Amino acid sequence: MGFDLRIPGDQIIAFARFVDATGHTGPITTRITLDWVQGQSQHAKPSSWARRLDILRPFVRYLARLDPATEFPQTAIFGRAHRRLAPHIYSEQEICDLLAAARRLAPHGGLRPATYETIFGLIAATGLRLSEALHLRCGDVDLDQGVLTVRDTKFRKSRHVPLHPTVAEALNRYMVLRARHSAPHRDAPLFLSSSGGVLPKRTVHGVFQRLRGELRWSARGAYGQTRIHDLRHTFICRRVQLWHESGADIGNAMAALSTYVGHAKVSDTYWYLTGVPELMAIAGGRFERFAAVVGGDHNG
Repeated sequence: MGFDLRIPGDQIIAFARFVDATGHTGPITTRITLDWVQGQSQHAKPSSWARRLDILRPFVRYLARLDPATEFPQTAIFGRAHRRLAPHIYSEQEICDLLAAARRLAPHGGLRPATYETIFGLIAATGLRLSEALHLRCGDVDLDQGVLTVRDTKFRKSRHVPLHPTVAEALNRYMVLRARHSAPHRDAPLFLSSSGGVLPKRTVHGVFQRLRGELRWSARGAYGQTRIHDLRHTFICRRVQLWHESGADIGNAMAALSTYVGHAKVSDTYWYLTGVPELMAIAGGRFERFAAVVGGDHNG
């Protein structure tokens, strides 16, 4: 039905094991629930506890139908489970510095530095999720048409992602280099690991962490460090900023952008927007001009 129960499923099993390990018998109580939520959480903060309660709530609701004596905290005692933290919106120079640092990876002139430069550049230029970039196959790249095919991603959807000519050129350079190391048949991973398979996300995050340390960035968002996912946030913010500058119909443009980045609802795309000074200044200026026109008509 579109639900991914990997994390919730693991958490519920962990809760059941915790209850068994304590020797608890009888219906679930508020005390045993809070002991697990707070005592077994990796992060001792209210938002983490709130998310664990959210995961348990449907399961305990089911148990309550079997045993009316089942207890569970009924109020959001730890606040909201899902809180939007401000991301780091990269400057153009920061993205250029990241790609330059990737090019300096060892071995010089080899496939590895080109792979990471292309991955980070592709995410920055298209707003792809990291998992989407890593699961691309050679057959998903149509450089003649300048289009990527992103298959079976979040929500089990596939989509076509048109590329700017400069992005297509960069992909073409990478694929020429890649062909020297492995035959680019249609089902082969576009970005290769050292073993010739799909490049693991953990490996990519490790390389990004190293490059981030070399660049000595200071995170401007609410997270302690800049993230790869912030490139997706940056793409969406900068795209909307450019549309505001050109006077585009933002409502229609956002609907198109939502499809482009693979969101199920346009509200999900708005959630990615961050009020960076450049975007707010442009949007504020447009609103002032709109208000002046409406006010002038009203006064007349």
